[in-house]
Amino acid sequence: MNQQQALYKYCVGLGDDALIQSYRLSEWCRNAPILEEDLALTNFALDMTGRAQVLLSYAGKVEGAGRTDDDLAYRRAERQFYNHLIMELPNGDFAFTMARLLFTATYEYYFFTELKNSADHDLAAVAAKTVKEVKYHMAHATDWVLRLGDGTEESHNRMQKAVNELWMYTHELFATDPDVAMLRDGNIAVDLAVVKSAWLQFISRTLTEATLAVPADGYQQTGGAAGIHTEHMGHILSEMQYLQRAYPDATW
Repeated sequence: MNQQQALYKYCVGLGDDALIQSYRLSEWCRNAPILEEDLALTNFALDMTGRAQVLLSYAGKVEGAGRTDDDLAYRRAERQFYNHLIMELPNGDFAFTMARLLFTATYEYYFFTELKNSADHDLAAVAAKTVKEVKYHMAHATDWVLRLGDGTEESHNRMQKAVNELWMYTHELFATDPDVAMLRDGNIAVDLAVVKSAWLQFISRTLTEATLAVPADGYQQTGGAAGIHTEHMGHILSEMQYLQRAYPDATW
């Protein structure tokens, strides 16, 4: 894999994370426990959709095959998506969604903080805007994890259960992809070891403050970066891509 191909895959993976996470959060529209959360989660989803559009558009430019952001979102098969598995898991209850948002938004905050220094000016520009958005996502999720973790017995148990179930998907966020090692060496991609250290420190402190136990490391689920997904991904794509596949090249 040459540098152009590696950069394409890197951008697609970042775009896919945002796209699939946006899809999951959008499912809370009309279903959130209170009106404020209905609006907040929908707006978070819109932030992520915008990020996905920019990153997939840039990926298409890097690829040089004339594919647009719409082509990449709606005309790829499951094995051609490179999002992390944690993004595609079903929402579960509100505690599960907030725990996942805490894990992913914290990861994204430290990741894009590092990516702002990328030698690739397009990625650095996306990162500078994204940091402002995910900082609020992270603060919002932190507030809810603290509130539910240190709340009633029921809310505490639900949040601890969510943290325990999600933990096996978190280490994949920091797995090194050999295909993009050359990008890291060229100061284009992020050093994930730096991101992991900051992430773990913040997450451990937050969970402790929320009276929640930090799970012990054990079996970890991986495969997203290689296009190997959970059974949930196919269901997401069957709905998300339905219109494009039913009416190819349709225009309004």
